[in-house]
Amino acid sequence: MKRLTSAQLISSVGDGAYYVTSALYFTLIVGLSPAQVGLGLTVGWAVGSVAGVALGQLADRRGPKGTAVLLALGTAASVTAFLFVHSFIAFVIAACVYACFQCGLGAARQALLAGLIDPAGRTTFRARLQAMSNAGIAIGAALGGIALAIGTREAFLTVFVVDALAFVAAALVLRKVPPVAPVPMRAGEPSVAVLRDRPYALLALLNMIMLLYMPLFSLVLPLWISTRTAAPSWLVSAMLVLNTASVVVFQVRVARGVTGLRGASRYVRHAGLLLFVSCLIFSFSAMGDSAWAAALVLLAGAALQVVGEMAQAAGSWEIGFGLAPDGKQGQYQGLFGAGTAIARMLGPVLLTGLILVGGTVGWVVLGGLFLLAGTLTAPAVRWAERTRPRPGLEVSPPVPA
Repeated sequence: MKRLTSAQLISSVGDGAYYVTSALYFTLIVGLSPAQVGLGLTVGWAVGSVAGVALGQLADRRGPKGTAVLLALGTAASVTAFLFVHSFIAFVIAACVYACFQCGLGAARQALLAGLIDPAGRTTFRARLQAMSNAGIAIGAALGGIALAIGTREAFLTVFVVDALAFVAAALVLRKVPPVAPVPMRAGEPSVAVLRDRPYALLALLNMIMLLYMPLFSLVLPLWISTRTAAPSWLVSAMLVLNTASVVVFQVRVARGVTGLRGASRYVRHAGLLLFVSCLIFSFSAMGDSAWAAALVLLAGAALQVVGEMAQAAGSWEIGFGLAPDGKQGQYQGLFGAGTAIARMLGPVLLTGLILVGGTVGWVVLGGLFLLAGTLTAPAVRWAERTRPRPGLEVSPPVPA
């Protein structure tokens, strides 16, 4: 489905430009403190993670295509609203609206994908979307870098306009995607069945723990390199390029190796081990005074980390799709996708405290969390399979809350 990948690429360009400029815009131009920006984004993603489930259910009931189009337009409007933010309260409200539309759009897109792509091809196609997303974010980040170099209010505002237009363009592309029929609610079934599906909720939690790697390159490693190692600060850019390029080139190939839930569980288990070892390697970078030695250690850790990231992504997509019943993909993907919002919300605070204060011990603890979550995924998948007559098709009666 070329239109789905095109929509993903277009919106990701806007996201990339927004990600690299938004924090500085709100602090330097709007005048908010870093603490206010952090608090506002935390509140926003917390609200968005809850709204994603409800908006995902809306996609199930009203049809994922139309819902995705409306949510893409809503995202464009919410980005435009940031242009009129001049106070902390207004920023918090705008951040909540933005996060709600983003989380809902993610759930609706996943439901649309599940409705259009054969179950056997969903993980590989999702990998293509991820590759397109990373490519788009890289392009957008370059555009955002131009605005940062210029540094004027007008340059920042141009980035927000570009982001909004990107989501409008993505909505127009999504309009041309074939429709997926809505599934009406059956009499007597709970309105949000996923909240009663305990095995799936556990898997969503384990997935959220695995996603704590997300703030590493954007926040934790830059601070770690500048304060604890002898490596040059520009190494952060090299590591980010390595990560992004690897996902663009290899994510689809990695995903092709996932065949079924057992294979997905094995991938996630291996990912937990790889992320654990990468954390240990990152901790070694603080030992010694050689800039070159520290740089080589960090690059080795980054290489292992991105392999673990790709394996975790491929396995989690198969699990998220395969255990969600037909007709409820939207709400199920909304809950599973909430891990991304929660990782964005809690990850920066948790990881900066853990790593920058705890040092080597902090890296070991973080790696241990990855290892534990990856190991527990397989028994959680088996539990989920036992509650379903046939994996990926129909959920048995919900477990009482």
